[in-house]
Amino acid sequence: MSFSERLKADFSTMTLVLIPVAIAINIVIGQIVSLLKLPVYLDSIGTVLVGVLAGPWAGALTGVLSNTIWGLTIDPNALPWFPVALFIGLVAGLCANAGLFKTWWKVVISGLLIAIVAAIVSSFINVALYGGITASGSSFLTAYLMASGRGVIESVLATSFIFEPIDKVATALLAWFIIKGLSKRYVSRFPRAENA
Repeated sequence: MSFSERLKADFSTMTLVLIPVAIAINIVIGQIVSLLKLPVYLDSIGTVLVGVLAGPWAGALTGVLSNTIWGLTIDPNALPWFPVALFIGLVAGLCANAGLFKTWWKVVISGLLIAIVAAIVSSFINVALYGGITASGSSFLTAYLMASGRGVIESVLATSFIFEPIDKVATALLAWFIIKGLSKRYVSRFPRAENA
């Protein structure tokens, strides 16, 4: 199957129905976590869900749309993070294609891989747009590290590599539990059902 045929198959009717639901999951949970100022995000559960069931490009699109819609309608601070969401969906889909969403311990590995990519991409955005301090709960650690004499980039990267693995492993596991809670018949209707 060629790339364009695979892409067309991935964006099936089931995928197009799942994407808005996944966006709603991302925004609702992300907004709750943001309001509570927790040191995690949990705003990518839907993105990972789509990446697993419909492939990396559908996951990437879900991430971009989630942050764009969230940023334009509720919280403008969500908009600049769309590249992070894109990579989360892409890496989740690639991990699923590699069979890393079959058992819980493989899902943990997927979460760690997603975390590494998210930490790197988000650190650049954080430093470039916010000078290292954002509205998230994890910025307390960044501020502390900066106040103790560490540089902005070092502080942001250190904070990202502490909190991103916790967040992304939890996100991947939650998405996996959601998929496991669905009937096999329902999951089989998605283009990448074999990933689950």
